[in-house]
Amino acid sequence: MQLLSSTTRSRNLSHLASEHFDVLVIGGGVTGAGVALDAAARGYSVALVEKNDFASGTSSKSTKLVHGGIRYLPNFDFALVHEALVERGLLLQNAPYLVTPVEFVLPIYKGDRHPVGMPFTTPGGVGLSLLLDIGLWMYDLMSGGRGVKFHRHLSREKVLNLAPALVQTNLKEGFTYYDAQTNDARLTMALIRTASRYGATITNYSEVTSFVKENGKVTGAIVRDRFSEEEYTVRARHIVNAAGVFSGLVEDLTGMDSQVSIEPSKGVHLVLRREDLQLGETAIVLPETEDKRILFVVPWGSRAVFGTTDTGRGDLDHPTVTQDDISYLLKYLNMYMNVNLSEQDIISTYAGYRPLVKPRNKNASTAKLSRSHVVLESTSGLVTITGGKLTTYRRMAQDTVDVLSRRDGMKPLHPTEALPLQGSAGWSSVRHSIEKRGQALGLSKHIIDHLGASYGTVAQEVLEIIEQDATLAAPLIDDLPYIKAEVVYACRYEMAMTPGDVLAHRTSIELEDKQRGLGVINEVAALMSKELGWSENQQEPLSAAYRDAIEFQLAAEKKR
Repeated sequence: MQLLSSTTRSRNLSHLASEHFDVLVIGGGVTGAGVALDAAARGYSVALVEKNDFASGTSSKSTKLVHGGIRYLPNFDFALVHEALVERGLLLQNAPYLVTPVEFVLPIYKGDRHPVGMPFTTPGGVGLSLLLDIGLWMYDLMSGGRGVKFHRHLSREKVLNLAPALVQTNLKEGFTYYDAQTNDARLTMALIRTASRYGATITNYSEVTSFVKENGKVTGAIVRDRFSEEEYTVRARHIVNAAGVFSGLVEDLTGMDSQVSIEPSKGVHLVLRREDLQLGETAIVLPETEDKRILFVVPWGSRAVFGTTDTGRGDLDHPTVTQDDISYLLKYLNMYMNVNLSEQDIISTYAGYRPLVKPRNKNASTAKLSRSHVVLESTSGLVTITGGKLTTYRRMAQDTVDVLSRRDGMKPLHPTEALPLQGSAGWSSVRHSIEKRGQALGLSKHIIDHLGASYGTVAQEVLEIIEQDATLAAPLIDDLPYIKAEVVYACRYEMAMTPGDVLAHRTSIELEDKQRGLGVINEVAALMSKELGWSENQQEPLSAAYRDAIEFQLAAEKKR
């Protein structure tokens, strides 16, 4: 069993300073993790550093979808949709426990003029249903044989059978189509652990503060451990900037003119109870908004994720949900669904920034900026990967490492196309034994299903922890499936260093709990303290930091 513990982290920090790597990756989100895995799988020696925790930025703030992007079809962005649909198929193949198909219902109402964000309309809306049908056929076929199921036209009655809470007035008909969903933070963690298995040296809370340059080229980086404040010099032949919305700031450290041209776009989501929405296993597309966006209501365990917005930038380190964001989302939720929900019904909110590729027209709306990714080579030698979306992370990583391969005069190989992620190999055969083992330990079906969907075959490592200490089978929160053993597991195997790492990025307690984890912060910190050997002086500041972050977010939501 491979450990990614605090001890491993300390050893990796020392390793950063002692080895000359082939590739240094800056950024521990899904893109950086993907680059590290791709490079390591091709035989490169790889280091990855992340200034905060893995998946602490955009990679834990998505709509939790692995999809082609149906809303890009009306803008004729066929290349992006095709690429994303192919990648969706590869993820369903390579991470079957983490990425699962989901059915979407798209209702059509009388008076709709721009469903799914169509930039044009027809006189009186005549023929829009036919156009949507054609578009969905394109969506099905562009998957290149890696589709889930073909879309279907639905009568009004069948739409309501699948989504009974939809407003019935003026409902004409609808469609159903298929995409997939994932746990974005768990996907990032699976990539981190897989890259580590292939030999990558990985550390979190390790911030690049400057670059080492020789003859005008970057040959290394100064990395500061944010816990000890020690600095390490990391040498590498190739340095990849995969810092997402922070890519421009990283490139500025080279002292060269920035090649990065991105515009951060804030996406906001609400987390709600599924029963409040009468939501089954089928997701719902709210077809039309005044600003020509579409909104998704997606089942998420006992909760539902609803979003997203597409607005301009703010504090990149602290993306916040404002009162205007909440009002915008609730307006359309209550417009299309017979629920009449208010702010009091919201479990939690979250916001993240997408790194959109910026056009020359400075006045362009962020809703119209490209989600396509670009790989840029600076005159300093720094390689920057930016743009893209969660679904296309693997292709983004592949294109980035192809640049390094060509630099080295090597023919690019693409091993990640058929590389199972951590927890995926043998999942179909191991799944049943995990269920039996969990039942023998007295775990509920709800918890067993959660462990399988979060960890795959390595759920066995969580079960081993419970076998060693039966008290760790206890749930952390009564109506959620997370158990104490996962806190211990996160410390031993996933480099969790703070209570916030566990509550926000190893589990989804921060999103799914009405108290956002504040009610169990002391319990989580105590478990971590025992595992990591914290003193009382270390434990309290880490707990306080999480409380402060949540209270800052709640205060921002209350501002008008």
